[in-house]
Amino acid sequence: MPSSESGAIARKTTMRDVAREADVSIMTVSNVINDRDGKVSSETRERVMSAIALLGYRVNTSARSLRKGRTGVVCLAVPAVASLYYGELAERLFSAFRARGIHLVVERTVEAVEAELASLNDAHLEGYDGLILTVAKGEAEDLDRVSPSKPVVLIGERAFSRQYDHVLMDNIAGSRLATSHLLATGARRIALIGGRIADHDGMPELRTRGYMAALEEAGVPIDPALVVESGWTHRDGYQATTGLLNTDAAPDAIFALTDAAALGAIRALRDQSVRIPDEVQVIGWDATEIGEYSVPRLTTIDPSNDAMAESIASLLIARMEDPEPDSERRIVMTPSSVLVRESTREIRGDGVV
Repeated sequence: MPSSESGAIARKTTMRDVAREADVSIMTVSNVINDRDGKVSSETRERVMSAIALLGYRVNTSARSLRKGRTGVVCLAVPAVASLYYGELAERLFSAFRARGIHLVVERTVEAVEAELASLNDAHLEGYDGLILTVAKGEAEDLDRVSPSKPVVLIGERAFSRQYDHVLMDNIAGSRLATSHLLATGARRIALIGGRIADHDGMPELRTRGYMAALEEAGVPIDPALVVESGWTHRDGYQATTGLLNTDAAPDAIFALTDAAALGAIRALRDQSVRIPDEVQVIGWDATEIGEYSVPRLTTIDPSNDAMAESIASLLIARMEDPEPDSERRIVMTPSSVLVRESTREIRGDGVV
């Protein structure tokens, strides 16, 4: 039998405990939990949120949802749950919504137009208060034919819908940064893994435009043979790099459009005893955590992942609180930066090292 001390049931943390810890009133805690922004200063909100995290306070979402006619649940629909990027995005969104007392459910659309459109149907949304949809295949005319009764925020590469709020990365600018960084380190034959030269506004096309713009600005000829159309998984990066190394047009740097493909490229280079970054440099995109632990550590484009997750959560919750069906859609584009690690050479004031 356990002792009375070890077997005691811990008392549940209450709103009063949070108020005491944050040195505010219970009403102030309630205003923060219920996102009544106009009633609480940012400093006070931060103090209350810190107290909630410290004490492990859990919002009674069931009771609050019933009062507001809600489920207390939102859905994130992504093409693949095994993806490095989408996995980390889901974790960030779990935290962002949990801090607001909302549960997040993740569904998979397997990059199918039918699944993306089905996620917008009211029958599917009945169990959710809102939807975050990653658009991988759907087109504007498809999406705009559906008018769901619940709030929807799109994420993905194109701000193409006329009716949904959208959070997206600055693909062209980020790609120019990646390519310019490699050029500044002396690279001239930069392969683009996963790119696509086409008149389209998808992720590979936009990032290819940024890559080509940087080459043109530097006066470096664009070699179409270095733009490898492929997928963006580890396997794709490995196979694309192996193919490049087995030609007469081997690159001196590789820009892979995802960290997963970049890690595959690193493996292929190491398998063929190519020194990184001395002989071939590698840069990825996504700033996923695993890149910090690869050998060598992966230089990558950071598309402001934390800011993106916060923007997604804030936009969706704002629509849930005040849908404003006739209001203009909102578009948020997060900035990109280069996170320099070991897979590329560094640039210093006196030149490349």
